[in-house]
Amino acid sequence: MEAASVATTAHDDHHHGPPPANRSSRVEPQLLGMLLFIISEVMIFGAFFTAYFFIRVVTNDPWPAPGTKLPVAVAGVNTAILLSSSLTIHWALHSIKNGNRFGLKAGMLSTFLLGFTFLFVQINEYVHIGFAPYSSAQATIFYSLTGLHGAHVFIGLCALLMVTIRSFRGHYSPEEHRGMEVPGIYWHFVDIMWVIVYTTVYVL
Repeated sequence: MEAASVATTAHDDHHHGPPPANRSSRVEPQLLGMLLFIISEVMIFGAFFTAYFFIRVVTNDPWPAPGTKLPVAVAGVNTAILLSSSLTIHWALHSIKNGNRFGLKAGMLSTFLLGFTFLFVQINEYVHIGFAPYSSAQATIFYSLTGLHGAHVFIGLCALLMVTIRSFRGHYSPEEHRGMEVPGIYWHFVDIMWVIVYTTVYVL
């Protein structure tokens, strides 16, 4: 009787709380959530690119608007800065996977500083570009696309700052580094999206 009671108690303790969630996907929840979020962001950018192509292809308006000029060279240097940040965050991830804590910290700090430099140059460009969002339809699209991307850079910098602080506090290891890998995926998305924005808005 007593043995049965102990067995029942052990059985109850083992099943205490809700049952584990059913996973219908082999992708980890954090990674899946980030991928779904990126897909939704691509759709948002797609809406703005639709307006851009409407002006350039459907109405055949000149780009940029007559009397305005885009700083292609400055934006090109800024593109190189942002692409460099993809290399440094990859270095950080590769380092922590191999137990190199110095590489993790140096890579994350470099990534944050490069991203901050990109955003600073972008804001400085707005200050000196010579036209406002309401100056023309082309100006509205220019500020919308670059500003939307800038907002994503700002969000990414906030995530990078938290990851960098946690890196210096020793929160990641070769076995547990998902907390920096997922924000890294978002940062790569930001970089790729800027290449598309730069190519279509500044170069073509």
